[in-house]
Amino acid sequence: MNYVFDIMPPLLQGTGVTLQVFIITLLLSVPLGLALALVRLSRFRVLGGVVNGYIWLMRGTPLMLQMLFIYFALPFVPVIGIRLPDFPAAILAFTLNYAAYFAEIFRAGIQSIDRGQYEGARVLGLTYPQTMRRIVLPQVVKRILPPMSNETITLVKDTSLIYVLAMNDLLRAARGIVQRDFTISPFVVAAAFYLIMTLVLTYGFQRLEKKYAVYD
Repeated sequence: MNYVFDIMPPLLQGTGVTLQVFIITLLLSVPLGLALALVRLSRFRVLGGVVNGYIWLMRGTPLMLQMLFIYFALPFVPVIGIRLPDFPAAILAFTLNYAAYFAEIFRAGIQSIDRGQYEGARVLGLTYPQTMRRIVLPQVVKRILPPMSNETITLVKDTSLIYVLAMNDLLRAARGIVQRDFTISPFVVAAAFYLIMTLVLTYGFQRLEKKYAVYD
């Protein structure tokens, strides 16, 4: 037990990095995903096609490859030529990747709303933005909670991929202690940390689902 307390400081520090990546990615990718979904469903077919291609690219290639490309290859891309530090590079890769997945979740949710509600809103004199904000999106939120929950929990686990950029996240901190002390105890503690984070998220989404179920 004393050993567990001794290794807590570096593991807690690594957990802090993991939570930073998770929270910032979530705050950036959810609104971006919603914007992408709205553009894809809009009447602007060219922009919709571009968004569709973007989503296909992000979902069709590994997140780790996208991180490595942004960190190592982006500086050599003509015109861009920017070298990002490890943390911004990780945030950019995670945001672009998860925005594509959230966009598909939002798209499916929006398309699940009956077309009659749009027509009814038009009769009432509501504009398209007003219809989306007041009628469609409140219903969409309720319908997309289960897939959003799954994707958010996946995001927690995917944060472990930032070790490829030598960032001192929870998994990297645990691995460093394992290599130093030749014991798997840090991995067990790290697993407990991940389980606690996913448990909190699961509980939060379950509460949200129950809240919105009242309006069924």
